[in-house]
Formats: sequence, C-alpha cells, structure tokens
Amino acid sequence: MGTSTDPIADMLTSIRNALRARHPKVDVPASRVKTELARVLKEEGFLAAYKVIEENKKKTLRLYLKYGPEKQSVISGLRRISKPGRRVYRGKAAIRPVMGGMGISVLTTPKGILSGRQARRQGVGGEVVCEVW
Repeated sequence: MGTSTDPIADMLTSIRNALRARHPKVDVPASRVKTELARVLKEEGFLAAYKVIEENKKKTLRLYLKYGPEKQSVISGLRRISKPGRRVYRGKAAIRPVMGGMGISVLTTPKGILSGRQARRQGVGGEVVCEVW
C-alpha cells in the first residue's frame, strides 16, 4: 500500500477490488471510523460481517463480503464523496436517497457514523463519507 492521505478511499478501493476478484473477505488497516463505517454497511445489509483482529499490536479490520445466490455482489458500487481536499457536508434536509433508494449514503454526524436514512430519522446532517449501492 502506498501512503495515501485518505484511508477511507483506500478501504473503499480494497472492497471494490475484492468484490471484483470475488474474494469472500478483505482486510484493511483498522481505525475507529472504518470500523463504524463497516458497522453501518452491515446494518444496511451490504456486508455479511466484520471484525477487528489484533496481531502484533496492529489492528486489522476484516470485512466479510456479501454475495447473492448467483454469486453476484450485493454491493454494485462505492463512491467516496467527501475527500480530504474537498469536504462535503449536508444538512439533514439535503440528504438525498442514493440510486432511487437502492443505495445508502454514509455520514459522520454529531451522533456518530450513520446511514443517510438514520441521519434523516434522527434529524442530523453531517459530512458525507461515501455512497454505496
């Protein structure tokens, strides 16, 4: 891995590559934000499971990818919205459905990392981390 200034984009790319290669799981360096992101993806049905593994003082986040009966990936796309060079924030009224409601947006809000749906329900806006569909 090169030294990227955007670990979340790296995580999304790792997931994208693993899905393309039909891997059952993918490991990314763990962080609190990435673990929360994984939690939201699991809650919204895009990941089968995830867990944090600690070996030699290094934490790794292992994501178990989800495929349908025809081995098609549950996730058809991931897109980083807010980047280190250009942050994107949305008020609660501006959180829009992704892919006509088929996808989700993931936001960092004052109430933690939430899906767009959860953020709307709780009446909070925040930084749009990514969209998944």
